[in-house]
Amino acid sequence: MQIETSTNNIIINGNIKTINDFQNIKSSIDSVVTSSKTITIKIVDSISITSSVIGYLNKLVLKDGVNITMLVGNEKLIELLEDLNLKSTFNARRM
Repeated sequence: MQIETSTNNIIINGNIKTINDFQNIKSSIDSVVTSSKTITIKIVDSISITSSVIGYLNKLVLKDGVNITMLVGNEKLIELLEDLNLKSTFNARRM
C-alpha cells in the first residue's frame, strides 16, 4: 500500500490489509486534520478496508466533526461500506 498526501487530499493505492497500513493511514490523516476539518480520501484500488481504519474514520466523523469525502475505485468496497451503513457517514462514492 502507498499513500500520497497533498493539502487536504489523501490518495491510497494498493490493498488496505495490515496493522502497518492502518498506522500509515492514521498518521497521514492526522497530519491533514491538524490544518483542515474537511478531507478527501481516494481509495484507488483496495477491495477492502480494515476494521481499525473504519473505527478511526468513524471517530473522526462522529466525535471530532471531520467532514470526510471518500472516493472509491472498487465496486466491492462501495458495497461493503453500503452493507455496513457507512456510505453516507463517509460520503462515499465511486471515482
